[in-house]
Amino acid sequence: MRIDLTDTTASKINKALVQGRRAIGTPAVGMVLTMVIVTDEENAYDSMKAAEEASHEHPSRTLVVVKRHARTSRDRTRSHLDAEVRVGSEAGTGETVVLRMYGEVSDHADSVVLPLLLPDAPVVVWWPVDAPENPAKDPLGALAQRRITDMYAVEHPLQALEDRARSYAPGDTDLAWTRLTPWRSMLAAALDQARLEITSAVVESEPENPSAELLARWLEARLHVPVERVDTAGPVVTGVRLGTASGEIVIDRPEGPLATLTLPDQPPRTLALKVRPTSELIAEELRRLDADEMYAIALRGEATEETPAHV
Repeated sequence: MRIDLTDTTASKINKALVQGRRAIGTPAVGMVLTMVIVTDEENAYDSMKAAEEASHEHPSRTLVVVKRHARTSRDRTRSHLDAEVRVGSEAGTGETVVLRMYGEVSDHADSVVLPLLLPDAPVVVWWPVDAPENPAKDPLGALAQRRITDMYAVEHPLQALEDRARSYAPGDTDLAWTRLTPWRSMLAAALDQARLEITSAVVESEPENPSAELLARWLEARLHVPVERVDTAGPVVTGVRLGTASGEIVIDRPEGPLATLTLPDQPPRTLALKVRPTSELIAEELRRLDADEMYAIALRGEATEETPAHV
């Protein structure tokens, strides 16, 4: 069910949500969090689609904040809010409200979003593009327990990485880091099998890849060895090589969904290591809403005194 509201208010949107739930006989008690997506019109559809697919694992109320440019001279002088309320099959397993903001109201998006948050439920804010330099101090980010950005979506991802390192606050995370979960799991399993001292490391990837830089910094902090960065044709991260006195531990994935793992004195084996869609990345991030300490270590390239010196 879809309800369109023109020149509306948060109060009217809440009434429309109640009306929609009653019409299809669906209660709100099954939703576990509020997801706020801050995006532009160009990326709104893909973002909503990813959130809808993630909602099958995490039923949520999704609020999509779209700050619109003025279309007419009237829009330039008049501040107003249009909304599109979706419930039922139109919104996955939760509810979706698209908030299109014009004029001065777009500068105070938090005042519109606040009355629409589910009571006593966690809040997650996701910027698919154009994230603020300091997400935790952004008015919308300040409402959230979890703030998700994506360094792949910016023109200079490595500069964005440095900005994230300077502004990091508990609750921040980035999809460039989430994309590394299979790599980190595979490396940890390989080191558990090999039980060898690591003396050097190499991370291979396409140039300017933020995930590769995070992976290199994480390995440096955890293994206490220098990590060489090597540019390849990609896509994304294509290989990791860990040097030992007995030979190299290698994970190689030049292309496709499969990788080859090679351990010293063992035959190569093939493992699944696909590039995951955004919906899977978002679903993973919603499984935990506490501070991601490993992400903080990877951003800064250093571990605390309590951090163990293994992967």
